[in-house]
Amino acid sequence: MNSPYSFDHLHLRSPDPEAAAAFYVSAFGASIKARMTPGGRVRVVMDLHGVPVFIEEVPAGTHAPPKPPFLGIEHIGLTVQDMDAAVADLAAKGVALLDGPREARPGVRIAFFAAPDGVQVELIERKG
Repeated sequence: MNSPYSFDHLHLRSPDPEAAAAFYVSAFGASIKARMTPGGRVRVVMDLHGVPVFIEEVPAGTHAPPKPPFLGIEHIGLTVQDMDAAVADLAAKGVALLDGPREARPGVRIAFFAAPDGVQVELIERKG
């Protein structure tokens, strides 16, 4: 079946993204591809064997996740070729739009949708 969706990235949040990235490099052989500071927060971009992983610094005072058995991730990112068509498709399926679509930076539009168990799915349309 031909689908308009494909995997884009995994986005993790950490009070110390450098230490977290070092763990993934050491434990699993990830490679660091870039470091940046969007919004003034450190973001380490890694390649975890073909899976792009962003580890971004959380603001001071950010609450830690609840104690187990709670597990989770920040969001799952999926690439789409046509944001408007994807948003309409998900709306027709009853998927709740949480934010967007909006331009994250020139040539990049994003939107966030609710998924089960509090997970968020980000759609990303990259043009140019």
